[in-house]
Amino acid sequence: MSWEVSLGGFVVGLLIGLTGMGGGLIMTPMMIFLFGVAPTVAVGTDLLYASITKIFGGYQHWRQKTVDWKVVKLLSIGSVPGAFLGSMTILYLQSLYMDSVEGIVGRMLGFTYLLIAFVMVFRMFKKQKHAADNAEPIKADKRKMITLGLIGGFIVGMTSVGSGTLFMAFLLLIYPVAASRLVGTDIVQAVLVTGVAGLAHLAIGNVNLPLVGSLLIGSIPGILLGSRMSLKIPEVAVRSCLFLMIFLSGFKMLFN
Repeated sequence: MSWEVSLGGFVVGLLIGLTGMGGGLIMTPMMIFLFGVAPTVAVGTDLLYASITKIFGGYQHWRQKTVDWKVVKLLSIGSVPGAFLGSMTILYLQSLYMDSVEGIVGRMLGFTYLLIAFVMVFRMFKKQKHAADNAEPIKADKRKMITLGLIGGFIVGMTSVGSGTLFMAFLLLIYPVAASRLVGTDIVQAVLVTGVAGLAHLAIGNVNLPLVGSLLIGSIPGILLGSRMSLKIPEVAVRSCLFLMIFLSGFKMLFN
């Protein structure tokens, strides 16, 4: 059980707990380039690891009352079947032209992230007011939430990327409430999305269980610490961090 793997898990867990995103964008490349894991196994391992890790982060946000359960339900109606469909698609395409599919999806995500990052900057300049953590949640649009869940879940199932970044990016646009509430809601719904996709990959042998265990040793305390920090850190700092993560993720995926 390598301490380097556990340390990597701690860093990713801290990032997930603080922002609700960044896991798949960091964890999968880290397993491939630093630990020599095959890409298909890295995707499956990351999905199962993420589902277990986010249970702890979701529990912490539940205790902090920073989860909108109605939004979680609406997103899950679309994201759970979407994640399963995405996992089945990647398995079908695995022996055909998976490399080109990953490149197309990655560039589409990159373009979307950069577009949303610029929209966030525009909103900052307009100085729009956002709801406080204890304020009444903004009414969620049922159709938008379910559609977002379906599309996002499908992409997560295919690439292991997006359970945090993709959902958070769109939630920032269609559900503009306090950052800590966004993070908590995103983490809880991601438990179901990554869990369904991870189990599908586990069933066909695309998961390294010992590696999952090593990552969890570091990531569990990391996500618990990050979740607590999301309440203590000023709202503008959390939102700036979200913007930076979305912009860097988009740049990396579009020009990689």
